[in-house]
Amino acid sequence: MYNKSEEEFLILVDESDTPWGKLEKQLVHNLGTLHRAFSVFIFNSKGEMLLQQRAKDKYHSGGLWTNACCSHPGYGEEVRDAVQRRLLEEMGLNCDTHFSFKFRYKTRFENGMIENELDHVYLGTSDEVPTPAVGEVHAWRYITKEQLRNEVAENPDLFTVWFKLIFEKVILHADALAAEKNNYQP
Repeated sequence: MYNKSEEEFLILVDESDTPWGKLEKQLVHNLGTLHRAFSVFIFNSKGEMLLQQRAKDKYHSGGLWTNACCSHPGYGEEVRDAVQRRLLEEMGLNCDTHFSFKFRYKTRFENGMIENELDHVYLGTSDEVPTPAVGEVHAWRYITKEQLRNEVAENPDLFTVWFKLIFEKVILHADALAAEKNNYQP
């Protein structure tokens, strides 16, 4: 059962995403312990992807462009509930999201912190205007897939590590979902 006081404790997992414990967020990132995380990608009705520029004083990757929302479920919190909670807290958006896939990545940042995440990727659609939290987001924008591909190719250092690893796979999943939705006959 999730308790708001457990929010700063991350869910430690093994390679198969089985939880085995909890540890305080800062310590997890100092040690590089494998933990559960999520990334949310939002598209508008025109098929454009919502990007956020992380607040410049974030504990890592400050000022870089990335997906609409990313975070960690608190200890005892279901990922789908954490996705909705953080999307509202971070971007001021309340929309349906759907699990798409998982991926694992590990990287060390310049400040010595280590991300070692088993990341659950969720996709959603919204035409709401984001109202981001100031301490979380510096800027936001919608971008076409072609513009995004060009920007990442020309200026990869302006994007987060995890975003560059998965944005193409996310686009494929989003396109497949859109095609499925358009071909659906009730």
